[in-house]
Amino acid sequence: MPDFSRLSDSELANRIAVLRDNLRQLTEQAAAQSGAANEERMAERIETQSKELDDLLREQQRRGQ
Repeated sequence: MPDFSRLSDSELANRIAVLRDNLRQLTEQAAAQSGAANEERMAERIETQSKELDDLLREQQRRGQ
């Protein structure tokens, strides 16, 4: 798990917003694409970004925001 404790509060909030937008876009792209290879790659990207978002949200919660 990356160490997000070094991020400022505003950097943390910005990264969360970026990841949420990335996940929205990836979900839309996944719905529009077909093919096993594309679906697997997209699922991996969504999973990676979701994990990072979860880690960032935990850090934000730890800080009491």
